[in-house]
Amino acid sequence: MGSKEIRSPEDQVIGTPTSLQNFSKRKKLGTYFIESDDRRGALGGGYTVGSTPVNIRRKPMSEADISKTGGWVAAFFIFGNEMAERMAYFGLSVNMVAFMFYVMHRPFSSAANAVNNFLGISQVSSVLGGFLADAYLGRYWTIAIFTTIYLLGLTGITLIATMKLFLPSQEQCDQIAILLGTCEPAKPWQMLFLNTVLYITGFGAAGIRPCVSSFGADQFDERSRDYKAHLDKFFNVFYLSVTSGAIIAFTAVVYIQMHYGWGSAFGSLALGMGISNALFFIGTPTYRHRLPGGSPLTRVAQVLVAAFRKRNASFTSSEMVGLYELPGKRSAVKGSAKIEHTDDFRCLDKAALKLPEDGADPNPWKLCTVTQVEEVKILLKLLPIPASTIMLSLILTEFLTLSVQQAYTLNTHIGRLKVPVTCMPVFPALSIFFVLSLYYYIFVPISRRITGHPHGASQLQRVGIGMVISILSVAWAGVFERYRRNYAIKNGYESSFLSPMPDLSAFWLLIQYCLIGIAEVFCIVGLLEFLYEEAPDAMRSIGSAYAAVAGGLGCFAATILNNIVKAATADNESKGRSWLSQNINTGRFDYFYWLLTGLSIINFCGFLYAARKYKYRAVHPVQ
Repeated sequence: MGSKEIRSPEDQVIGTPTSLQNFSKRKKLGTYFIESDDRRGALGGGYTVGSTPVNIRRKPMSEADISKTGGWVAAFFIFGNEMAERMAYFGLSVNMVAFMFYVMHRPFSSAANAVNNFLGISQVSSVLGGFLADAYLGRYWTIAIFTTIYLLGLTGITLIATMKLFLPSQEQCDQIAILLGTCEPAKPWQMLFLNTVLYITGFGAAGIRPCVSSFGADQFDERSRDYKAHLDKFFNVFYLSVTSGAIIAFTAVVYIQMHYGWGSAFGSLALGMGISNALFFIGTPTYRHRLPGGSPLTRVAQVLVAAFRKRNASFTSSEMVGLYELPGKRSAVKGSAKIEHTDDFRCLDKAALKLPEDGADPNPWKLCTVTQVEEVKILLKLLPIPASTIMLSLILTEFLTLSVQQAYTLNTHIGRLKVPVTCMPVFPALSIFFVLSLYYYIFVPISRRITGHPHGASQLQRVGIGMVISILSVAWAGVFERYRRNYAIKNGYESSFLSPMPDLSAFWLLIQYCLIGIAEVFCIVGLLEFLYEEAPDAMRSIGSAYAAVAGGLGCFAATILNNIVKAATADNESKGRSWLSQNINTGRFDYFYWLLTGLSIINFCGFLYAARKYKYRAVHPVQ
């Protein structure tokens, strides 16, 4: 391809001093690009200056309007929506498996798979919500529409739990009959209706999760000198609201279910979502908005097609005019500032290579702007980082099920208080809440002295710290599980896998719970902030969706890994027992935890390589 710089004819004609010519020779490809005003409406929306905030009617906001909107007041209205969504998400993850098993009389494995698929799909489908927000609706309207859909789904689940019409007969169905599977199963249409409203709820989450964090971050002025500090604190407080929702789900919702029934438990989730929706709409006058930039998929496709069409063109050809871009501050992408050229993925630069045959009114499928090409480059460069967090999501998914199975064999009493096993996942959430509360008072000052970084650690450093702590968490889980299993066999509890051992406390699990909670703080909060800042201006919802997709893929990966391990370790001579045997005392959960430790170490090495290769986007000082 060569290293000859690309210069427009105007640059070649203008005479320059020798010193400047020598300096320009050190410039990289794309330092000089052609600026043209001939391209009008090619991307369906005209031009914008930078990423200036607009009002709800998509009109540019004056400085007076900007000063009266946004900031922490607007952000707090948005926090409530995410807290309610996560309360519902974790409330369903804790209660729906038991509801399907005890009330709908579905096999436990079938119920668990249905809920795992719901959790995975609700996260992976976040790409759809991010696409709609960035392309057409904007983040505000995407949240408004999908949070209403979420509420409808929760209302449907509440109706199912409260109306006998939607439930199988509960007559002659005691605890023994449920365990033996002799209860009347749910009719096909009843399960169809339940699955329908469950997936409607998941579809609602698809539009909330990728947009709420980005919309909240939009409320802060990028021109402010305190912008970085505000953004750093925002993502920590945002995740604090997520954690608060999880704590409520693991405690209050479980308590309501145990004392008032399934209808009240699911109804409390719907009520919480309804209140948060009302608060979100009340805050409407305080919000700042960003213009949707048109279909990001179309822009990506245009770059790929244009680059392919010009694959044989040479950067050193005498016919080459330059790299194409609009003049001044205007961008061809609505809602986006211009993006400087980089030398990564140089093959894509051919999409912006202006040749004489492109003419005065170029076809966007044959010629793209530098900004458009750089958007695609950024999306590609971001991929390895969220992909590295799939392993953390896999561990979190495994902990939700495996550690609960461990807890059933342990003493969950605190003095005279017995903690329900289904409440055990609250401890990672509590550790997250505790760490986030002390983050700026302990971690930041200490790490600032070590690293010299104003925020204690960069975003990628925080992701890496989280991964290291997650490795320690799963390694400790393997050590404790080996001790627990040996204790059970030694003391005659080998066949009593649902009976607690009175002399072995479940609170040894707090070590792995707290470590994984701390890991989540560093990894996920750092990842969300990283994706928001590094994603293209007009694709920030899709950038945030990367994190949700990684979480969903972790859920699916956990299911796939479980199936592989069961098939590979099954012992036909001992009735199919495997590492993940239903009887935890005859299984080898310790081996499985150590397998996760090994995979996590390999994943961390891959992350280190990707992080070292990654170059942060250039940040220009505030004028």
